[in-house]
Amino acid sequence: MNVRVEGQAVEVPAGVDVAAVLREALSGKKFKAVVAARALPGDRLLDLSAPLPEDCTELVPVPADSPEGLEMIRHSTAHVMAAAVKRLFPKARVTIGPSIENGFYYDFEVERPFSSEDFPAIEAEMQKIAAARLPFTSERVSKAEAIARFKAEGEPYKVELAEAIADDTVSLYTCGEFTDLCRGPHVPHTGFAAAARLMSVAGAYWRGDEKNPMLSRIYGTAFADSKALDAYLKQLEEAKRRDHRKLGRELSLFTFQEDVAPGMVFWLPKGMLLRAILEDFWRKEHLKRGYDMVQGPQLLRVETWQRSGHYDNYRENMYFTQIDEDAYGVKPMNCISHMLIYKNELRSYRDLPQRYFELGVVHRHEKSGVLHGLLRVRQFTQDDAHIICTPEQLEGEILDVIHLIRDLMGLFGFQYKVAVSTRPEKSIGTDEAWELATTALEQAVQKAGLPYEINEGDGAFYGPKIDVRLLDCIGREWQCSTIQVDFTLPERFDLTYVGQDGERHRPVMVHRAIMGSIERFIGVLIEQYAGAMPAWLAPEQARLLTVTEAGDAAVERICAELRAAGIRATADTRNEKLGFKVREAQVTKVPYILVVGEKEVQAGGVNVRLRSGENLGLKSVEEVAGLILADAAEPFKQGGMCYSFA
Repeated sequence: MNVRVEGQAVEVPAGVDVAAVLREALSGKKFKAVVAARALPGDRLLDLSAPLPEDCTELVPVPADSPEGLEMIRHSTAHVMAAAVKRLFPKARVTIGPSIENGFYYDFEVERPFSSEDFPAIEAEMQKIAAARLPFTSERVSKAEAIARFKAEGEPYKVELAEAIADDTVSLYTCGEFTDLCRGPHVPHTGFAAAARLMSVAGAYWRGDEKNPMLSRIYGTAFADSKALDAYLKQLEEAKRRDHRKLGRELSLFTFQEDVAPGMVFWLPKGMLLRAILEDFWRKEHLKRGYDMVQGPQLLRVETWQRSGHYDNYRENMYFTQIDEDAYGVKPMNCISHMLIYKNELRSYRDLPQRYFELGVVHRHEKSGVLHGLLRVRQFTQDDAHIICTPEQLEGEILDVIHLIRDLMGLFGFQYKVAVSTRPEKSIGTDEAWELATTALEQAVQKAGLPYEINEGDGAFYGPKIDVRLLDCIGREWQCSTIQVDFTLPERFDLTYVGQDGERHRPVMVHRAIMGSIERFIGVLIEQYAGAMPAWLAPEQARLLTVTEAGDAAVERICAELRAAGIRATADTRNEKLGFKVREAQVTKVPYILVVGEKEVQAGGVNVRLRSGENLGLKSVEEVAGLILADAAEPFKQGGMCYSFA
């Protein structure tokens, strides 16, 4: 047989396994890092021990550190963990153990639930199994044989799983003395499970049904090598330090009251000020770029949502109420109101594009299990805009939105990834409209020079979209901006404009949000900066501290002067030790800490300290004001955005 591997033709006898072909084509070091291969044609993922298919013309190696390789390592490590648990707890009954994002889990029925105190013993046993480099071997047996085998081993959950399989035969994988019901594929041997760590425990009902037994679930993670594992664990520790929920409490920014309004934010004074600064900047930026500010109602009659398609395609995420025996839907998005505003008067081609911007409060029904601080809430504010334009204007409008995204990401120093998401299975509109919209998005991204990937079937129900995922300072990705092209809703709501020919024509609509949810964006910013907001965005830019009561009058006067200069300053004249007040200001992330003692009173100035601990020494009030304002303006010196808060 002649098989190609990475462009190299390899001649092998029939009947060899995949490993033999790869070993012939790859260097020893490269071969050792491969955990599987894809066979073409057919795109079949195979174990290295699998026989080479007779029709195979090409093998694509799957390295351990690739996304597919990591998924295999994590799945295989779940088996290793189950094998370790069975050695230590022979009475444990095993259920299922899949790979998940960044890790794996396995559910067990045990006499007592596992705890983190069990981790050292289980991890030690896992390391023994990994060090033994036990091969993962596969076999296909009759369903009856597998059922009999699991019954003999006292594994009722495996019996139940096997009985539910429609085929007459089932696939089993074995490493050491542990056999699992599994389709595979798996890594060649348990040595690939060496870089693993157990993370947490939880309870889980068998098959997710509360009528079934409660199982004990162990979560873990695994990587291709210990260096990658250490980097991930370090990232987790850093993420804990930056957790916006923890910092939100410590900095008195926001709170949640789950017994009153689960999934809805209570903004405290400092947090509301931070939000107001961000929103004020964003409104001015939109006005500068030719948007008109609008606002629609919170409630619209259900018939409106039926007309738009939201009722059929999105109602599980909506809230409904009744007024005077009429049913209303609480808006989950702002597009319907913006279209109705457009229809308020007859439009000419000379009036287009119409760009409507709204910081619109929306409500979406999220399950309680997915609520997560500011990042996933039930009530939030979208920096929503809808651009209604002619088809000829569409590409230029998309490019302008891309430029706005680029400028915002640059302001905060975010790197980002771009994807074009195509038509989902549950959608409205014609194939022709979807093709036009998708092509417009792809061409705009290409013209903007942005690398992108295709997310098949991940578009909105009314149109395809560009999704932007920003990367924060510790490498995590966050869904942020979205641009959606919609030919369908303008049709459903009969939006028109009068063209140059005097006839009525149908416009196209661009749905877009740049920050996305204001709540989520602030949550991301808190974690990006670990609570230490840049000077322009900090709700408290400067705090004046007295040393003794003799400085109270000077502090109040200086505070007033700074406020008059447009600086957000506060005064701390409490009868506390200076060291205590300085530390408290640093902990609460105030950018500028201004100390006024006897020397400063006599000089008519302040001693300037930064939250980092750096001491800038004695400066006049005018110098301090200039320093703070220059610091606030610094991020705006590059890019297309302007600073105008003073």
